[in-house]
Amino acid sequence: MKSKSSGTGKGSVAALRSANKPARRRARGNGVENAKAIIGTLAIFLLIRTFVIEAFRIPSGSMIPTLLVGDWLFVNKLVYGAHVPGTDINLPGGDPKRGDVVVFISPRQADQPLDPTPILVKRCVAVAGDTILMKNGMLFVNGVEQRQGFAASQNVKGDGSFSHNLFIWQKKFELHGTRFGDPAKEPTLDNWGPMLVPAEQYFMLGDNRYDSKDGRYWGFVPRQNLRGRPVFVYYSYRADESDRALPFLTDIRWHRIGTRIK
Repeated sequence: MKSKSSGTGKGSVAALRSANKPARRRARGNGVENAKAIIGTLAIFLLIRTFVIEAFRIPSGSMIPTLLVGDWLFVNKLVYGAHVPGTDINLPGGDPKRGDVVVFISPRQADQPLDPTPILVKRCVAVAGDTILMKNGMLFVNGVEQRQGFAASQNVKGDGSFSHNLFIWQKKFELHGTRFGDPAKEPTLDNWGPMLVPAEQYFMLGDNRYDSKDGRYWGFVPRQNLRGRPVFVYYSYRADESDRALPFLTDIRWHRIGTRIK
């Protein structure tokens, strides 16, 4: 003879399981919704980082005083047309103007086998069709002097007669018999050109002219190498001159935060 209590127990368990089903469904539903929200957020972040804006750190002093070692920048990637990763395609965008500070992929640097095409930030000093030369340290574009601002003119001067075998690329683009005079036998930091900037190419120099490995060494930058224009400094610390522990926390340049890049 079966116990009544045994039947009642089974019924209670079945009823409890039945009652728990909606709760389990709700939990699974909440888990799916949370996963969708996380994936959606990550997708939006990746899209913004890839096509709209990205952070960039300044590791060297080649753009002093405009950019300092330890500056962190937000870079507008739409302005020149965002690059589609894994392809040679750039979305439609504007063109750099003379004087723009530009982030770009460097032309191949033969002397840097570990990272021959680094991401760089320099100033665009000439565009396609411009004739450029430097004479006694003064840059000329289409025969017009391009004086640097007062702050940049205070940078330490180096040896303007310095030459390098990487300058040899310039020979291919030098102009002879023009109103700008003939090229020097050997290009140096302070004396080179005249050269004509080819179509769809740009010439980049660092603001800190005697401490900048720039277009004088590796040549013109193709249009498809452009990656964006820095907008402003969102964080900065004394990365190269601090004697404090953890300078990224203890030696912040508060006055640099929010500085617009010009």
